[in-house]
Amino acid sequence: MTRPITAGIDGSEESLAALSWAAREAVRRDLPLRVVHAWRFQTHDALDTGDRAAQERWVREAAEEAVRAVRERHGGLDVTTDVPEGDAVETLTAAAAGAEMLVLGSRGHGRLMGFLVGSVGQQVIVDAERPVIFVRAGDKASDEVAGHEVVVGHEGDPEDGAAALGFAFETAARRGATVRAVRAWTLPPVFAYSPSSLQLLDEAGGLEPFERKNLAAALAPWRERFPDVHVVEHVEMGSAGQVLLSVSGTAQLMVVGRRARRSAVGARIGSVAGGVLHHADCPVAVVPPA
Repeated sequence: MTRPITAGIDGSEESLAALSWAAREAVRRDLPLRVVHAWRFQTHDALDTGDRAAQERWVREAAEEAVRAVRERHGGLDVTTDVPEGDAVETLTAAAAGAEMLVLGSRGHGRLMGFLVGSVGQQVIVDAERPVIFVRAGDKASDEVAGHEVVVGHEGDPEDGAAALGFAFETAARRGATVRAVRAWTLPPVFAYSPSSLQLLDEAGGLEPFERKNLAAALAPWRERFPDVHVVEHVEMGSAGQVLLSVSGTAQLMVVGRRARRSAVGARIGSVAGGVLHHADCPVAVVPPA
């Protein structure tokens, strides 16, 4: 089954930038594009919507207008439009389940509903089964130029983060871009070391060589699968979020793995993904575990 690239829109500048990004990526991957405008009937003195049917018509017209511009730029692209009424998180999560990826504006505020505000955006990331890409307003195709890289973060053991690495390599291959694989490390407390870990560190020659060895092992299967993709191995001491953000200025896309958790106060994404989403200068892909 062919999965479309799905863009969630709400009429905001951010969501329209996300739609443009999704359309370009659909063309690169030769996939159809599905555009979803989630909405709920709302009464508001400032909105002259009349009734439910009138409000739905307004939403549909707004979605069709956005799609019309995409069709003009990408004549051969297969585009469908859906305007389901319902809860934003549930609608977008369901849309992501059947998609190659879900593309959203990072700060969407439509006149009827802004679906990417605070905890709602986090909930979509937590619940989505597929990669979720966040695009800021102002993103342009001109930003995807030669020399700009697809940056991907890696942490943990070599077998960890395979889904994020795979997404980064496939995206870079489609764009003819370099993958910059980033692994940050810090000095842990001495008591965190077990005798076995101390032996591994000693065999590796120290902490940084140990981290480089882990990153090289994690990249090996992807280098073999995508031999034409140039790879830069970036190992640096510091917090993962800070190191990733330091290279975001020249990135086409930032790819991070998802480490989400639920609590009594709602869903929470990991600190690295959260920091990158708030501060990166480029689109960010959050990829769930395989």
